[in-house]
Amino acid sequence: MLKHLFVSIVCYTAFLAPAEGAVAEAYPAKAIRFIVPQTPGGTSDIVARMVGQKLSEALKQPVIIDNRNGASGTIGTAIAAKAPADGYTLLLAYTTHTTSPALYGQLPYDPIRSFAAITILASAPLLLVVPPRIPATTLAEFIRIAKSGPHALTFGSAGNGSGGHLAGELFKVMARVPLVHIPYKGTGQAITELIGGQIDFMFAAIVPIQPHVKSGRLRALAVSSTRRSVTAPDVPTVAESGLEGFEYIGWYGVLAPAGTPGPVIKRLHAEFVKILHAPDLRERLLTDGAETIGNSPAEFAAFLKAEIGRWARVIKQAGAKID
Repeated sequence: MLKHLFVSIVCYTAFLAPAEGAVAEAYPAKAIRFIVPQTPGGTSDIVARMVGQKLSEALKQPVIIDNRNGASGTIGTAIAAKAPADGYTLLLAYTTHTTSPALYGQLPYDPIRSFAAITILASAPLLLVVPPRIPATTLAEFIRIAKSGPHALTFGSAGNGSGGHLAGELFKVMARVPLVHIPYKGTGQAITELIGGQIDFMFAAIVPIQPHVKSGRLRALAVSSTRRSVTAPDVPTVAESGLEGFEYIGWYGVLAPAGTPGPVIKRLHAEFVKILHAPDLRERLLTDGAETIGNSPAEFAAFLKAEIGRWARVIKQAGAKID
């Protein structure tokens, strides 16, 4: 009986092996749709178009960017989750993938089980900036001002659930200061309001905020990563400025619908890692304030699970919500 079972297993395995090899060899045979749950021109869109072009060259098939904006990225993410698991639909996931589960009561997908992780492409920190009217040149001074003022300070962001919003909520919890979040319809509008004096500070991406820091219209007090940014090396981290353990990193990664064949995931991962080692791409991302990553599917999956748990705790403690 056991002998017959062993023979059956061997035969079945032998039957599967060429089938899996054939999947990897035949893929891709048509265009790949790369869903970006953000409007054209946003950081996620820029990253997707940069790597998408190189992926197209490597696979010799068109890579079509499909922008599906709305609800902090959850609309586009839901579309990707329901797509066929054949390797011809990819999702450019970003930080809100791990914060939305705690901000929204219910999602039309599971952020872990609905997807197969491929890799994190790049990560980028934010700068905490204030206008000159705030008399603080260090983060410690800013925290003292925030605690001693008669009214809670206000901070702006590109909208509810955005990176700037969540970084501000994390700062509120860890610094134990009263803050009021003011959501805007984009980073540009929030920066304009900050310069104009309508809000007191914000966490913003390095690239759009640096010109205003260099001109003196804004002052950078800290960077949100655990180590200094190569793009703004003179700005200390929030952690080294007194809030040990503080970290907010904007990240951009690639997911596929759950059930996508293993050989396809392996092929895509290998291609993305090669792309991230291209000097011109690394330099372009660095210019935009981002650093390349290229971790393994297992590492990316573990990261997602850990970040969802971390942000659930932060959001509950901060009382943050989507209005």
